[in-house]
Amino acid sequence: MKLPQAFEEKMKGLLGEDFDSYIACFDNPRYYGLRVNTQKISVEEFRRICPFEIRPIPWIHNGFYYDGEKEAPSRHPYYFAGLYYLQEPSAMTPADRLPVHPGDRVLDVCAAPGGKATELGAKLQGEGLLAANDLSSSRAKGLLKNIELFGIGNVLVLSEEPGALVPRFAGYFDKILIDAPCSGEGMFRKDRKMVKAWEEHGPEYFCKIQKGIILQAAQMLRPGGLMLYSTCTFDRRENEEVIAHLLREFPEFQTLEMTPYEGFSQGIPGDLEYPDLRRTVRIFPHKMKGEGHYLALLQKGPGEEAPRLAGLGRPKRLPEPLADFLGEIRRDFDPSRIEINKERVYYMPSGIPDLRGVRFLRTGLLMGELKKQRFEPSQALAMNLKKEEYKKVIDLSADDGRVFRYLKGETLDVEDLVPEERGKKKNSWYLVCVDGYPLGWGKLAGGMLKNKYLPGWRMC
Repeated sequence: MKLPQAFEEKMKGLLGEDFDSYIACFDNPRYYGLRVNTQKISVEEFRRICPFEIRPIPWIHNGFYYDGEKEAPSRHPYYFAGLYYLQEPSAMTPADRLPVHPGDRVLDVCAAPGGKATELGAKLQGEGLLAANDLSSSRAKGLLKNIELFGIGNVLVLSEEPGALVPRFAGYFDKILIDAPCSGEGMFRKDRKMVKAWEEHGPEYFCKIQKGIILQAAQMLRPGGLMLYSTCTFDRRENEEVIAHLLREFPEFQTLEMTPYEGFSQGIPGDLEYPDLRRTVRIFPHKMKGEGHYLALLQKGPGEEAPRLAGLGRPKRLPEPLADFLGEIRRDFDPSRIEINKERVYYMPSGIPDLRGVRFLRTGLLMGELKKQRFEPSQALAMNLKKEEYKKVIDLSADDGRVFRYLKGETLDVEDLVPEERGKKKNSWYLVCVDGYPLGWGKLAGGMLKNKYLPGWRMC
């Protein structure tokens, strides 16, 4: 592979005697990975039911390699059930190494397309809040789909400049992840088009953006909170120098050690005044089975915490069609957190600030819509539920051809699965599952299931 001469000279200085090994790795094939959605399925259970060959990624507890030349996991029904996310192995590391626990308030600053955000949301296990932001509204739409596919309901999906969020979220978040826009040097082997992009916008362009983002994010972190900064590039201007910039501007921050792995390389402080930058981590493709990455875990020092916001208020009387439908669900929804905006019904996270004037795509879980004295449940609600939480279920096995027909939007004959519905109320909502994991909704009438799978999600 032909690399820019300026890039090669820089890497020679950075790697020294390892440079030849680095260049040689370009002759090796890229690695394909998937990450298990632990909000829906345990790693052990996924390994038991996985229909294709996988090998563990040794530094990611829920990550696996697969053969991307032979397998197509994105075409399997389990993908549409949100059981895993397809992600380059090294790119799994930032969200893995940021300690997130149920109940945390977490911000992913540059979240699209959702590889890191979905893992952060899965770690929350439905408790706390995931705020996922991306400046690009078009990219934020793809981010929203992936979050909903993963079944994450305790979410805000935003599309703003990070600086516009600071007044609303000052000192608000327990954990923040910044997977910053960068020159992409670590992805040259995976995507050869990145070389051309690097020639157009290199490190000198991105480091200014990165320094701005990290300072803005620092203001949204509560005292004692944790922030993880990452890039997929090698240049010190985008990595160690950005962290040094933060430490100069906010000296209450300190770098922390991350959960180690034998393939990790230390950060390179160079002539910077912060020797603890060695605690940051570099991932090189000639030393690990993945692409290039940089990570820094930081903690904000003690200080006065912002007051925690109260919940949404008193329980409210729900419209009868909505109340009737919720009566079919074996889960207690707090009525005070149910918001109705025109026809749409949302289940809101508790303790969120006033978002007026902020561009967002979603606040909370979209439960469905009220239409002409009826309630129609949403695709997001289907993905958020577990099979055992809904009374009426049609569960298809992955090798049943009707699964693929359902995912393509076709009407299904399911009389063999629901014979007891004969002569009973028509047009009942059923939760359609594959091997016990929800895919979407259907309406049953006379043994035929009218397909309600979201058109924009259908298999082509």
